[in-house]
Amino acid sequence: MSKRVLLAEDEPNIIESITFLLERAGLAVSVETDGRAALDAVQKDCPDVLILDVMLPSLDGYEILKQLRADVNCVELPILMLTAKGQREDRETAFEHGADLFITKPFANAEIVAAVETLLEGRKSV
Repeated sequence: MSKRVLLAEDEPNIIESITFLLERAGLAVSVETDGRAALDAVQKDCPDVLILDVMLPSLDGYEILKQLRADVNCVELPILMLTAKGQREDRETAFEHGADLFITKPFANAEIVAAVETLLEGRKSV
């Protein structure tokens, strides 16, 4: 059975690119384009990895992180933050709220695949 990745992202080009890359790597990818829907999807059926954008409609990535880390069923979920907000304070906020890895947009294709594989292996650094 393929490992499952939930991609919480609202930019169509990024969704298409990441979905292609991860499916080519043998992973099953599902997508949510809304923050509230992403949180609900994770809480209903926890994926193996969550790729989470910071800027999402209805609920931002930081709030999703806080809620997931407070949920006993999701506290161990590997989460990769993927965002255009690449300032040091954005990175610090992501890690304070429980992100495992942080990648800024634009990203290298190999970087995304390597980060997801790292999280699937239970490591926290690429």
